Amino acid sequence: MPGPSTDLTRLRIALTAFFALDGFVFAGWVVRIPAVKEQTCASAGELGLALLGVSAGAVVTMTLTGRLVRRYGSHPVTVACAVLLCLSVALPPLTHSVLALGAVLLVFGSAYGGINVAFNSAAVDLVAVLRRPIMPSFHAAFSLGGMIGAALGGLVAGSLSPVRHLLGLTVIGLLVTLVAGRALLRCEPVAPPDRPARPGRPGLGDRDERDDRGDSASRPPDRRTRRLVVTFGLIALCTAYGEGAMADWGALHLEQDLDASPGLAAAGYSCFALAMTVGRLTGTTLLERLGRTTTVVAGGTVAVAGMLLGSLAPSVWAALSGFAITGLGLANIFPVAVERAGALGGPGGVATASTLGYGGMLLGPPAIGFMADWFSLPAALTSVAVLAAVAVLVAVATRRAGVAG
Repeated sequence: MPGPSTDLTRLRIALTAFFALDGFVFAGWVVRIPAVKEQTCASAGELGLALLGVSAGAVVTMTLTGRLVRRYGSHPVTVACAVLLCLSVALPPLTHSVLALGAVLLVFGSAYGGINVAFNSAAVDLVAVLRRPIMPSFHAAFSLGGMIGAALGGLVAGSLSPVRHLLGLTVIGLLVTLVAGRALLRCEPVAPPDRPARPGRPGLGDRDERDDRGDSASRPPDRRTRRLVVTFGLIALCTAYGEGAMADWGALHLEQDLDASPGLAAAGYSCFALAMTVGRLTGTTLLERLGRTTTVVAGGTVAVAGMLLGSLAPSVWAALSGFAITGLGLANIFPVAVERAGALGGPGGVATASTLGYGGMLLGPPAIGFMADWFSLPAALTSVAVLAAVAVLVAVATRRAGVAG
């Protein structure tokens, strides 16, 4: 009979596999968007409307998934959403109209939003049981999976049609789900230590992680807890805004404003994503040594400096350095915010923070576009630094409220 520590290790490995799978599948779809656009004969505006299906499906389902997790458990919901995600990623290249594309992306977005809430809820419970801040390691797996998915998509784009490529992702994804899903379903759901919550310390929980969970998953959160969950969701929003902005506008800034070659411009997001992955891989060590508040404040401050350099630097290499610094700074803020929201509000807290965070990722690209029209793209990109600074201020204010309370 395996011991409890062995079971927890297997659970951690299974959850890590699902985080990586999520990033892998989503990135594989993203790199084929241009080909699907051409296939459906969609204009830029029509494609934008179709892509709203992903956003709408994710946001709506995130809220509902919190309830499903409370009723059925995070493990079965994670596996079910993974199956739907893998099946639905094969659908976009089968469509030949914008309306059909929007419909299948609604399904894909629903699966994407659902699995994010489900496996983050399971991860939050595991963090509470292990009493170690390992949340960044899960998000590092997501980032790494995304990098592998994007790289693979780039390699096969010239030799495989979108239909064959995304169908291949379906097959790979279902195989991973079969293996990791069996392991996950065999693991008993972990229950956080049943300790009374300490209302006097509702901040980031640097020294009281054993006590701030309590039985929040089993009883409705009070008004103060709901406010704190929303606060952590706002921190997630501020940092996810930067991720969305970098993904959609970083390469254009390098090519348009700094005269970088297309290949060098494409390296901008790669620098950002690689630095974010490295930052998350070291996140547990940082959190154990510095605590949550210091990690968030330091990370946000680094991101402010990095984004100011990346957006205002007069040379390509300085901008690339700024993008990498920004990735390092933002790396661990989102995982900490989601973990804290889940520790206070259970699956509903994870759903709230994830919805707000995902909203920030969606808000970033169009907001940057509008500001670029009004001012300039470099000036618009400084808004990433502004929101990173807001995340720092919110984190400090939340911690001070906890100490004062």
